[in-house]
Amino acid sequence: QKQCKKSSFAFYQAVRDLLPVWFLEDMRTMEVFHWEDGGKVSTYSPSEALLYALVHDHQPYARHLLTKFPQSALAAPSQSFSSCELVRPECLLLLLGHGASPCLRDSAGNTPLDTLLQQISQVPAANMRAKLLCLDCLFFFVPQDLQFTMKQQLLDNRQQWQDLLGENRFQCLVGLAPPSLFVGAMRVLIRTISPEHFPEALDDLPLPHFLKPLDLKLES
Repeated sequence: QKQCKKSSFAFYQAVRDLLPVWFLEDMRTMEVFHWEDGGKVSTYSPSEALLYALVHDHQPYARHLLTKFPQSALAAPSQSFSSCELVRPECLLLLLGHGASPCLRDSAGNTPLDTLLQQISQVPAANMRAKLLCLDCLFFFVPQDLQFTMKQQLLDNRQQWQDLLGENRFQCLVGLAPPSLFVGAMRVLIRTISPEHFPEALDDLPLPHFLKPLDLKLES
């Protein structure tokens, strides 16, 4: 158990310090990080390493994992793995652009949209910008007919949610208005980008810079 803790911390530091991809992959595949019941030990899976890469914004490592392990990098981590919350739009885009489903449900029946809306309802106003950017990014990937648990709460507390989200986002979410032409166009354009060129190809979309919704700078 002590060795697993030491290895885990060393890997955390290595990803945080943006060490080369080859070095990180050697660590991930050769060290033991998990101590399971019964004394079983195991290495980090690609999906667990990807979470570390996203948390520390190690984009070359994240892209390597998504490219080399397109299925397992998006799988659920083991129950013994714990990670911090990801609230960065660029991380969300990287995952969605490489095929992560925006429609999956957790054990409570919540979709990613439900989870994000729950967080928006709790976040201080000063931290709202990143959450709303995540919501805008999610709009480009969720199907228009997605059924989500929080919809009724939005309808029951209309004014509160309109204030939080803005009227256009609110009406689109609850089905009172269709997505804007801009959102519809972006959904089509994004589908033309293959995962291996995502997200770099976003810069090549045939749009004026000021219209590109994927400029993820968080300045107000």
